[in-house]
Amino acid sequence: MLQVAAAGAAPPADGFELNERCPPGFELTPRRTCELRDRYQFYDSLQDRGMGGLRTSLPPHRDGFTPAQIDLGRYLFFDPVLSGDGTLSCASCHRPDRGLADGRSRAVGIHGQDAGRAAPTLWNVAFLQRLFWDARADSLEAQARGPLYSPLEMGNEPARLLRGLNANATYRRLFGEAFPGQSGAITESQVYTALAAFQATLISLNSRYDRYAHGYVAALSDREIEGLNVFRSFVARCAECHTPPLFTNGQVAVIGAPEPPGRRFDVGAEKTFGAARLRGGFKVPTLRNIARTAPYMHSGAFTTLQETVEFYNEGRGNAVPKDQALYLHWHISSPGLTRTEVARLVDFLQTLTDEAFMPAIPRRVPSGLPPIDNTLRAVATPSAAVRR
Repeated sequence: MLQVAAAGAAPPADGFELNERCPPGFELTPRRTCELRDRYQFYDSLQDRGMGGLRTSLPPHRDGFTPAQIDLGRYLFFDPVLSGDGTLSCASCHRPDRGLADGRSRAVGIHGQDAGRAAPTLWNVAFLQRLFWDARADSLEAQARGPLYSPLEMGNEPARLLRGLNANATYRRLFGEAFPGQSGAITESQVYTALAAFQATLISLNSRYDRYAHGYVAALSDREIEGLNVFRSFVARCAECHTPPLFTNGQVAVIGAPEPPGRRFDVGAEKTFGAARLRGGFKVPTLRNIARTAPYMHSGAFTTLQETVEFYNEGRGNAVPKDQALYLHWHISSPGLTRTEVARLVDFLQTLTDEAFMPAIPRRVPSGLPPIDNTLRAVATPSAAVRR
């Protein structure tokens, strides 16, 4: 956010100043760091242990970054300077107008290459212990390195990345402000920390479902409540993996999701962990903002929520290729939901939409490159008007 310069201090000539305030939902502590504040933090999970309990407390999460580190990460996230040819930013695959995914069945990387899997949403990644569909990263910092240096994604190299940033006087100044006491050239570690700081603030916990969970019964319609009851039932068993309040248990599950016709079978987490029992296994995705993140599954196999729910309803192993022997997760069953129950479940899933804390898209970034295409700029939040 553009800040007013301190009395007697001239604003920087380039016009870029880092935010001194925490993002919405975070409190500035006496240590000048930002910590998450949410009502779920006051619940005791032991008091509501039913499947899909409404007042379940939040798991551990990442926070404690400074406002400057978070805002620097925001600039980096939207700046194509991080890619090998200056054409892609992190936001190219994690678009604010697509639920922080990209609306494609598979992400498109540098030079138009197929990146192999759908781009997962970044909402609530601060709570995740493992990242990527195949759970190969164990921190936000480790996650950042993957797309940056993948030849199928952003196509950069560490040395080239640092040359580009260190050659930019604005970025050198901003990094110095965000990491005081770490004078000298910009480092890889600082880049990863800033990106992690920004992504840790992408919090979505204020949907209509959440208002209902906190006691405002009128937040959901009768049909949506019926859908919630189906979701929590021992018949559908949705809540066993998509556990509130994050609507994911953060684990890997083998569910037998299909690949598009002609695509080679994706072994998923088997490669990450060297475990045959995880062949075809993928991270359980959050259902937060699920109505915004179509198409669905790691392969983008389903275009609508209706199709996705029907896949589960068609029964255990219905899409497993005949040449694959998979250890399907024990939660995957054959629920036999009626057409009405499927419809109510879809109704409920749409109550999980909440983008109130969507970050503002910078109108410009320190590299001078276009931060994002015109379509994306058009959906910038009102607060973007006071940001550079």
